[in-house]
Amino acid sequence: MLSFRYYDFLVAGMVAVLLCSNLIGPGKVGVVELPLIGAFAFGAGNLFFPVAYIFGDVLTEVYGYARARRAIWAGFGAMIFATVMSAIVLAIPAHPDEPWNATLQPALEIVFGNTWRIVAASILAYWIGDFVNAYVMAKMKLWTQGRHLWMRTIGSTICGQGADSLIFYPIAFFGIWTNEALIAVVVFNFTMKVAVEVVMTPVTYAIVNGLKRAEGVDTFDTDTHFTPFSLKDEGRRRPLDEDRDPDLR
Repeated sequence: MLSFRYYDFLVAGMVAVLLCSNLIGPGKVGVVELPLIGAFAFGAGNLFFPVAYIFGDVLTEVYGYARARRAIWAGFGAMIFATVMSAIVLAIPAHPDEPWNATLQPALEIVFGNTWRIVAASILAYWIGDFVNAYVMAKMKLWTQGRHLWMRTIGSTICGQGADSLIFYPIAFFGIWTNEALIAVVVFNFTMKVAVEVVMTPVTYAIVNGLKRAEGVDTFDTDTHFTPFSLKDEGRRRPLDEDRDPDLR
């Protein structure tokens, strides 16, 4: 297995963003005033969750599907651990002689006491959405012969975030929200997440190009087995050739 200088940092960053956007973000609905639109409400987590997909795009583009697959499983394991830890911490009886517990325990239950439907929906949607994103990204790289990075990042995000939104919201809120509200939220949040990817495209280009040069490789998944149920290191890594890759010029 090849050793890379920055791969571990990207995995750590992806997992950190994933945990924070799922644990901290959903606890608040924000509002901003936009010209011509007025008050604009949104779930705070939706502002940062797409960043995890950008990490996934960078990992797949530079290191290949197999390395991105390992990162996805790392995030999946972190979410499972955070869910179990939250349940245990909430279930432990608060000490009655500690005055701060009277304020802390209800606050913890509000922020981290998600229902089983929301927890299950969040974990399943992340797992499927991220694997769809990585698969489409890797396949499009083969189809385009490594050209048009912007097309791959946006196209894979549309597929991955589409799967994520279509799985999470119905599982978490079907029967609780009206069908009209459910559809509106799915469409809005999907659009917002894709918009973040589009806006961040220049940043993605800069990071990808910098990493390819720093690592000295470019990975194509010509012989990769695209099953998600593997941790095998695969992918054909070729020496970086800036003359052959127009996105690096």
